[in-house]
Amino acid sequence: MVTGLERGFEAAGYRLIVASSRESEAREAELVTRMNDWRVGGVILAPVRSQRGSGTEMLRALDMQAVLIDRVSADDQFDTVVADNYAASSFVADYLLDAGHKHILLHGATRISKAVRTRVDGFTTRALALQPDIQIDTLFSDDGLEAQRDSLNQYFDALESDGHPTAVFSLSQRSTLLVLSELRRRALRIPDEVALIGFDDVDWMHITWPSITAVAQPVAAMAEAAVAALLARIEGQNSGVPVQHLEACTMLVRESVEPNLSPSRRAHGDD
Repeated sequence: MVTGLERGFEAAGYRLIVASSRESEAREAELVTRMNDWRVGGVILAPVRSQRGSGTEMLRALDMQAVLIDRVSADDQFDTVVADNYAASSFVADYLLDAGHKHILLHGATRISKAVRTRVDGFTTRALALQPDIQIDTLFSDDGLEAQRDSLNQYFDALESDGHPTAVFSLSQRSTLLVLSELRRRALRIPDEVALIGFDDVDWMHITWPSITAVAQPVAAMAEAAVAALLARIEGQNSGVPVQHLEACTMLVRESVEPNLSPSRRAHGDD
């Protein structure tokens, strides 16, 4: 994302300053204040929490030009650019139910992310519409690594007598790695005993064995849209109402799910 933003702004004659909130809302607000002190032309903010977080409120208070990306929904002051998390997660529900799964775990390594909440909504709404009696378990935590490992371990222990889920939809990179580690620790075969789909694609997912089916976010398209939206505001080409840009995701089908693709499914992405 950063590389795409940098290239876009440099092509337009601007320089990009990058700063990390380190997942701290207080630091996020402090960095926005610092950018204002430096008199930057505008800000692209990926909030820690959502468009209602501290950084966004500071942008409002300082009346800065900004575009919000990633963990946000439509806003009444700023343009937003996000992956279409709802539609992508609905498609994952289609895929898993088409494969015959009736007990599915949704796992997330955070509770506060707006994007994760949207993914949950997209999946559960679609799955329940298709199969009202489906069993959907949810496991979310903002705790540290060891606590999250313990939580997964306890979840599977509690289901030993009743049967574990036959599929897991992990809602972030960290979540996917945690689930994969737990499945391997229990010697559960992927995808024969448990299918696994992760949200957000990274290199290790197609290098590991079995390779992990993943929903890839449209990073390049999001960066391009964010640059165009902010430049239009900075240069006075757009003074209208805020616009929400939704960019489509792609599901990359790999070895961690059953090969049940129909032609319509294959058209949505195969790696």
